[in-house]
Amino acid sequence: MSNEEKLKELLSSWEDTYKKGQLTLWIFLSLRESKKYVDEIKEFVETQSNGTITCEEQSLYRALRKYEHIDVLKHELRKGIKGPERKYYYLTDLGNELFNQFVTRNIRLFYSEEIKKFLNP
Repeated sequence: MSNEEKLKELLSSWEDTYKKGQLTLWIFLSLRESKKYVDEIKEFVETQSNGTITCEEQSLYRALRKYEHIDVLKHELRKGIKGPERKYYYLTDLGNELFNQFVTRNIRLFYSEEIKKFLNP
């Protein structure tokens, strides 16, 4: 196996692991913008991540149920354009605080000059 093939395989494996761990962050980001139903969350995640993060509707529903169960998000029913009412999800106060603390502890550190110098090629 050439180094280029090995690099491609390793990068793909790393990205697969990364993506699984990032779904929560992307869901929360989408709900920070506005209340959304599942299709809108999926579209936000895939568009805003430039297609690098994709998600199955079943994975989203599973995650949303879990987050509702732990009170970091809730939903409200709204009339759909056609058909039944839709669940529009939104972050609770606890969910917003959780998101803020996560970002402070895990995302903002990438803005420090010390870390930025390692990220620049």
